[in-house]
Amino acid sequence: MTARLLDLLGIDLPILQAPMAGVSSPAMAIAVSEAGGLGALAAGAGGVEAARAMIGAVRARSNRPFNLNLFVHAPARRDPAREAAWIDRWRPQFAQAGAAPPDRLHEIYTSFARDDAMLAMVLAERPAVVSFHFGLPDAARVAALRAAGIVLLASATSLAEAQAAEAAGMHAVVAQGWEAGGHRGCFDPDAADAQTGTLALVRLLARRIALPVIAAGGIMDGAGIDAVRAAGAGAAQLGTAYIASDESLADAAYRAALLGDAAQHTTMTRVISGRPARCLPNRFTTAGATIAPEEIPAYPVAYDLGKALNAAARTAGQTGFGAQWAGQGAPLARAMPAAVLTRTLAAEIKA
Repeated sequence: MTARLLDLLGIDLPILQAPMAGVSSPAMAIAVSEAGGLGALAAGAGGVEAARAMIGAVRARSNRPFNLNLFVHAPARRDPAREAAWIDRWRPQFAQAGAAPPDRLHEIYTSFARDDAMLAMVLAERPAVVSFHFGLPDAARVAALRAAGIVLLASATSLAEAQAAEAAGMHAVVAQGWEAGGHRGCFDPDAADAQTGTLALVRLLARRIALPVIAAGGIMDGAGIDAVRAAGAGAAQLGTAYIASDESLADAAYRAALLGDAAQHTTMTRVISGRPARCLPNRFTTAGATIAPEEIPAYPVAYDLGKALNAAARTAGQTGFGAQWAGQGAPLARAMPAAVLTRTLAAEIKA
């Protein structure tokens, strides 16, 4: 399985760097890819020009394959009353930062499902690998990308999602376990979530689908990579492991939290963005712990307020409202350059 997957992706090591919006960078992708893994660019949270610029930055310094990640979430179901109530709920926190909340909220990210400009850019640039989170593109988009020779990956949190990815024409599936940091890749955030762990999910998919499986969630070292490969994965995707790297865009407060006691207590929350996501505990997650899901605006509308609150707090010198995503393996984080970490992981696998 590993040999098949490495050949498919054009890489030397069964190590993929997770695309992390706001954290991963072109420098990180270059470092990982040059070390023999698959670096990644998170383009889902930006527009076409931002994605094109990141691709250009990588290609200026590397000719190795990399992964361009896109969000394929369903368009937000807008609820003006819920959104107004959400703004009012957080007004005291804005006031503490000496700021006013936004008058109204916006759908800040465009889903690839309806972004024709992004599709045209991807077809023109032809990155070696494109991956999808939150869902799958329609058949016409998949056909166009496959015709361009692009390898397609999709996140799946369940067997049903993995089977849908297989039927849609993906080349491989990223099995995202409950332990994973950041946003759950579930296609429907309001559906019941079995919360399947990484090892169980990998084993299930290895038995039930024909596609290569990439494991994601709680993997921080060579022993973790060996464990998921023994369960049937061809490779592992690591995100939290790279947050403390030199090339990470994580700020000082994020790094301090990751390397401190907060790493022991990651929590799944949807209060920050409107979708379930695993985060280091902070003032935002604590304040939102008792809020019912039906009170939270849809993703990414809720994220508009979350980002505004974090910006206001930082301007006032406050911390604790950022999206400090991290998986359950966070206590194992190591601070080192991304290339050194990649080579260290490779050595640990061999050991």
